[in-house]
Amino acid sequence: MMPEQRLTDDERDFLLKLARQSIENAVHHQPLPTLDATQLTPVLSTPGASFVTLTLGGMLRGCIGALEPYQGLAEDVREHAVAAALDDYRFSPVTPKELASLEIEISRLTQPVSLAYVTPADLLERLRPGVDGVILRDGLRRATFLPQVWEKIPDPAVFLAHLCEKMGARPDLWQHKKLDVMIYQVEEFSEASHRAGRQS
Repeated sequence: MMPEQRLTDDERDFLLKLARQSIENAVHHQPLPTLDATQLTPVLSTPGASFVTLTLGGMLRGCIGALEPYQGLAEDVREHAVAAALDDYRFSPVTPKELASLEIEISRLTQPVSLAYVTPADLLERLRPGVDGVILRDGLRRATFLPQVWEKIPDPAVFLAHLCEKMGARPDLWQHKKLDVMIYQVEEFSEASHRAGRQS
């Protein structure tokens, strides 16, 4: 289920510009852009969860976000834009010379809901490739893939295997142990798609 109120083009534009300015300021060790609550629309000031994904030449350069809302959406995007640039443990921090070529994508998440299933085969049947983001939880370990990951891993069994590995578990754990599974959807937009929309 998508968010009841989708973002307007102006709101998307605001968040993309906020993310870029936040990253540029952080990389140059400058204070982050301030947010004037009186200038924010209700959707941007309402608690919202987001992921910010950075790519360079089509390759992942950083991706960090929150699965549940705990602060205003604009604040959430600002925080995770900086974290994706500087704090993703899989990558070295973004450098000033990379900024011009960096592409930013923002995913606004719906509230995750539990996915009930009985057997591993049942779980495969219930997943919706290309639609659902998936969270796996095993005790204190947890990992997620955004719906966009289905584009690179379209097979549900392989998708779950990679997600188990991301969680720090053996890839076939989902076949041998009943894990907690949650799903969510996203409203996704990027600088590239926004540029294309403005030109069309």
